Amino acid sequence: MTDQPQNGTDAPRGCPVAHGGGDGLTRLYGPEAASDPHGIYARLRKEHGPVAPVLLEGDVPAWLVLGYRENRRVLDNPRQFSRDARIWRDWKEGRVENTSPLIPMLGWRPDCVSQDGEPHRRLRGAVTDNLQAVASRGIRRHVTHFANKQIDAFADKGSADLVMEYAEYLPMLVLTRVFGLAEGEGRQLAESSAQVLKGGEDALLHNDRIMQILGELAERKRAEPGSDFTTGLLEHHAGLDDDEILSHLRLVLIAAHTTTSNLLARVLQLVLTDATRLAGLVSGQLNISAVVEEVMWNTPPLAVLPGRFAATDLELGGHRLQEGDLLVLCLTAGNVDPEIRPDVGISVHGNQSHLAFSGGPHECPGQNIGQAIIETAVDVLLHRLPGLRLSVAPEELTSTASTWEARLDRLPVEFAV
Repeated sequence: MTDQPQNGTDAPRGCPVAHGGGDGLTRLYGPEAASDPHGIYARLRKEHGPVAPVLLEGDVPAWLVLGYRENRRVLDNPRQFSRDARIWRDWKEGRVENTSPLIPMLGWRPDCVSQDGEPHRRLRGAVTDNLQAVASRGIRRHVTHFANKQIDAFADKGSADLVMEYAEYLPMLVLTRVFGLAEGEGRQLAESSAQVLKGGEDALLHNDRIMQILGELAERKRAEPGSDFTTGLLEHHAGLDDDEILSHLRLVLIAAHTTTSNLLARVLQLVLTDATRLAGLVSGQLNISAVVEEVMWNTPPLAVLPGRFAATDLELGGHRLQEGDLLVLCLTAGNVDPEIRPDVGISVHGNQSHLAFSGGPHECPGQNIGQAIIETAVDVLLHRLPGLRLSVAPEELTSTASTWEARLDRLPVEFAV
C-alpha cells in the first residue's frame, strides 16, 4: 500500500477497492446478500462508518454510501459526484467489460440520468413535461381499470398471492396504456424489467428485449401519433434524437415499473400484517398516503441507487476517494441511519425527507404517478375483496434481495367470495 488508511477503515490508492482486487471486501451479491442485506448494511456501518468499500457483481469495487447526510451530500452535489459513467475509472481502464451485468444499471446512455448540467436539464425537461401530461389525463382511471381486471382473475377463488397475481404486473399494465403499447406486451416487459434489476447473466439479454420492443413502439408512433408518453417525447420541443427517445422510454419504463411494483407489495404487506391499519383503511379513518410514506422510510423500493462517480479526489465519510471511483447509494441504510433516526419506532408521519425518491437534480420526476398507482390499487383491492386477510403468519413472509432491491417473495391472502 502506498498510503496508510485513516483509522483502519480507509481504502486509498493501492488498495483492492481502488484497483479491482477485493480479497476480504464484502460482496453485495450472492447468497448472504440475497437473504440478509440489512445485516450486511449494519455490519458495514459498524466496521467502516457511513461509507464502506464493497464489491458488486463480478467483484467490481465500489463505495457503498450508508449515512443519511453522506447520501444527501452525494445527491445534492453533481459537480463532485457525477452521474456520467464515462468517468468511471474501472470501466475506462478495461476492468469492467461492456458485457458485464452491471452495465444495464451503471453504464452511460444518452438519457437524463446519465448526464449533468445543461444536457441533463434539456432531457429531463422532456421527461417531466410528458409525465405531467400523462398524469393530467387520468392515471387513476387506468389503474382502476387494470386493478379490477387483475382482481377478476382470482376473485372467485377466495385466495390469491398478491405479489404474483397483483403487485408484480399491475404497474406495467398501466404503463402499457401510458406508453401506447399493446396490453399483451405488459407481462413480458415486467419480467424483463425485473431481470435487469436482478442482474446475472440474463440481464443484458432482457435489456436487449426491452430495447427491441420499445424501438418498435417508437417506429409505430412516428407513423401513427397518439396522446401518449411516447408520442410526447417524439414531438417535444427539446428535439430528442432517436437514441435519446429510446433511452428515455427504457429509463421510465424500468424505473417506474420496478419501483412501483415493489412499493405496492410492501404497502400491502404492512397493511395486511397490522389489523389496526387495515381496519383504518377500510373504514376511511386512515389515509393510504400515510402508509405509503411509512414504507418509503422503512422499506424503500430501491434499496441501493446506482450510481455516482467521483469527479475529483475528495473525502467522504472519513474515507479518501479517487477521481473516477464508483459510489452506490444505500437508500435503505440512509433512511435508518441512527445519526438521524436513533429510534426507528418513532412515527415518521408527515416527514417526507426520506431518500426513497433519491434527491438533488436527479430526484425521481414521476413520484406522484407512482403514488397515484399505489393508492388507487390498494383502494380498489380493499373494496373488491371483503374480509381480506393474510393466510400465513407474518413471520413466514420472506424477501429475496439483489444488489439494488429486496423484493417480497409472496403475499398469500384469503377473502370472502
